[in-house]
Amino acid sequence: MKDETKTWLDYSKENLESSKIFIKRKLYNPCLQNIQQSVEKALKAIFIERTIKLKKTHSITELRNILKENKINIDLDEDDCDFLDSIYLPSKYPVINVLPFYEPDDEICQKGIKIAESVLNSV
Repeated sequence: MKDETKTWLDYSKENLESSKIFIKRKLYNPCLQNIQQSVEKALKAIFIERTIKLKKTHSITELRNILKENKINIDLDEDDCDFLDSIYLPSKYPVINVLPFYEPDDEICQKGIKIAESVLNSV
């Protein structure tokens, strides 16, 4: 594994661990933001390792699709991508709720943590 890949994965793991701390404190928006960041960094680690041109995007769907085009399959379905993509902007800025049809809560955060853990295991 390349050193740079390891760094991206280490950051991804830190984001995942941060999300677990935030959920314990019932800080759901930062929990969700760290979940999204964990998955994004894990996927970008594959780009680094496989020497695929790194795309400047925060879209999990877009990153997954580029990996698929390069014959790399990650355990991440379209619904999970949509969920993660819905988190990015609203969890950073107080313009709207993170999830347009749900109030962030423990259950939604737990779902996100499971997705992030699955992606990290897949990577």
